Formats: sequence, C-alpha cells, structure tokens
Amino acid sequence: MNKRVIVIGGGPAGMLAAISAKKQGDNVILLEKMNKLGKKLAITGKGRCNITSSLPMDKFIENIPGNGRFLYSAFQNFTNEDILKLIDIPTKNERGNRIFPVSDRATDVIEALTRKLDGIDVRLETEVKDILVNTDSEGKETVFAVRTQREDIACDKVILATGGLSYPGTGSTGDGYKFAEKLGHTIVETRPSLVSMTAEGDSLHYCQELQGLSLKNVTIKLFENGKKIYDDFGEMLFTHFGISGPIVLSASAHLVRSKMINPYAEFDLKPALDEAKLDDRILRDFDKYKNKELKNALDDLLPQAMIPVIIERSGIEETRKVNSITREERLKIIELLKHFKIEISGFGSIKEAIVTAGGVSVKEINPKTMESKLVNGLFFAGEIIDVDAYTGGFNLQSAYSTGYTAGLDQE
Repeated sequence: MNKRVIVIGGGPAGMLAAISAKKQGDNVILLEKMNKLGKKLAITGKGRCNITSSLPMDKFIENIPGNGRFLYSAFQNFTNEDILKLIDIPTKNERGNRIFPVSDRATDVIEALTRKLDGIDVRLETEVKDILVNTDSEGKETVFAVRTQREDIACDKVILATGGLSYPGTGSTGDGYKFAEKLGHTIVETRPSLVSMTAEGDSLHYCQELQGLSLKNVTIKLFENGKKIYDDFGEMLFTHFGISGPIVLSASAHLVRSKMINPYAEFDLKPALDEAKLDDRILRDFDKYKNKELKNALDDLLPQAMIPVIIERSGIEETRKVNSITREERLKIIELLKHFKIEISGFGSIKEAIVTAGGVSVKEINPKTMESKLVNGLFFAGEIIDVDAYTGGFNLQSAYSTGYTAGLDQE
C-alpha cells in the first residue's frame, strides 16, 4: 500500500529520505521552513562541500566517535558509492580521502539532489508547528498528521530531519528536538562538536598574540586529566579566543565527551625533525647568525609572528647575542617547538560548530529502520540523532545513509 510520507527538513538527510520514499512509490511531501533547500549544505567545506570520504565503508564507524556503531545498518543500506552514483557529478579525491565536486561548488551537489526530487511535493517556507498522534488499542502512539502554520496534513509516516543547533541562520534551530521530546523521546544534552577551542591564562595571551597565524604540517596531541586522548597531523589556526583549524575541529569531537579535567593541546611545530635533528638545524642557524640578537636569528626556522612568542616563553632575553646562548637555553627552545602547549578552557559557540553532538537518544531508535521505538510511524534522520563524526565527509554520509534508511518501507 502506498503511504503518505511527510519529511520535515530539506537538508541532505531530508532530501535523501524523500528520494528513498518516492522510489518505493510512496506519496511524499517535503516540508522546509527556509526559502531554499540545503542551506547548510551550501556552506559546508567552506562552500565546496566535502561530499563524503573515499575510505571503505567499514572504516567510517572508526571516524564516528559519537555512537558510530548505531549506523552499521544504515551504512549498508546506502554507501559512499551510492551517493556519488545518485548525484552523478564530476568529483575529485583530495588529501585525507575527502571527496569534493570538481567544480568546488556545493551548489552543484544541492542542484543534483534537487533534480532527484522530481515528483515530490516540495513545500518551502512551511513551518511545522506540531506532529499529531493517536493512541492505538495497545496504548502506543501513532502519528497521523503534521500541523503547519497553514493546515494539518494527514499522513502515515513522518521523518524528522530537522538538523541540530549549529548555523541557526540556515534553519537549524532545534525544532526537531522539541517535537521529539514532546512525543516522549530523550534528548541527550546538545553540545558543539567540530568546533574551535577556547584557551585560558597565559595560553590565551599567546593565542591572541598569534591571532590569524595558520600553521600547516603540525601535529596535535590532546590531553585530558594527564592522558592522551587524541592525536592528528595537519593544519591549525590561532584565534583571538584560542585555537581552530581542521586538526583542532576534529580533536574537539573527542574532548566534548570528556570530563574536561585539565585539558590541553600540545603542538609539535616541527614534526619532520626529531629533537637531535632539530638541534642540528638550530645550531646551523645560530652559526649563520652568530653575531645577531636572538630575535633576529630565527627567521629561517619560524614564521615571523611566532618568534617573539617562542622567545617570551623560553625566558631568554630577545636581545641576547646568539653566540652567548647556552646549550640548556637552546634545548628549552627545542622543547617549546616540539611541545607547544595550549591550555583549553572550553569550546566556541554551538552556533558556529560544524555539527551538533547530542540529540535524540539512539537507544530509542531502531537502527535498522530509523523508526522511533516509542511512536509508530515516526522516523529520524541526520543530525537530530545523537551521532557525530570527525571532519572528512563522515557527518554528511551519516545524513545520507540515515535519510535513505528512514525513507525505506521495511515492514
């Protein structure tokens, strides 16, 4: 029997849910409160859209620290190859197994998905006010209609794909959490993930001195309560409030789950050189600039903005002649370059986070179908679910796969 399916939310999860349900012959209505579909998708990857990852699907769960195993069935239903086949646009594989459109335009992905919505009743600028339910003879609630600002629309199935709380200007304002909670679902506390980190004390002072400086090819080690919880290699950025950049954003996905007991990040600014080789390098530079002051002898080794910070942290007078620097003082500089420590106080706002951690508890959702265990005919897809991943296309693939699975009729 063909069902009337209402999908709430026109992001990647909602569009895939609508496409999946339509493919089965269901009568599908897609409701989006904004004036365009895919507004958040349009700004992902700095407007380029990291569509997915080229890693094998069995490696995806390793990159999803937030309830990754919940996605096992969804990833089998709809893979990275499936999304690329569906959108059918030229793509390229970049560093870190990241797949982008050849055009570097996220709008190409949105347009490709929109073309697949042919035959679906898409209603923009339609705000959902409530999800209406009946109680069956066994006392279990069942959805029967969706209330918008204009009308009540009868339905057999509702798919909530309203996103999280990040980038609220794109429509992610947490509406879905309210609907789910009203219907009895547990909302795991929402927190920013893939977000910048804030620094404190002297670390904040140094970050502010280095504000705007981007460092490539550095390593990060993240510690909490004296224990290393994450490491990565890549690019980072100093900001007026702390640190950001790709490796910091990914690290945040781990730290949001910690107890935040004395967390700090440690950067190796010269990972290609061990301490002995770095000492040799500095000795060569010091020999070259032996008659100069220390502040003028590190240009070959460090970005200009970094020099006064390293000298200040070393405790060596910046006007000291290089030929008077002792071995102990040189080793102090090496220590700073290999273990540049930033004490973490917290995170940037959830509004600027790439994804939202937390959401509808996975314990109350059937992982094989994405249907609520509490309300018949209610399904969830995308960021509204308490699942979140590292950067690299994993969060978007989660949205496609849960959306596609929610749209299937698996009775």
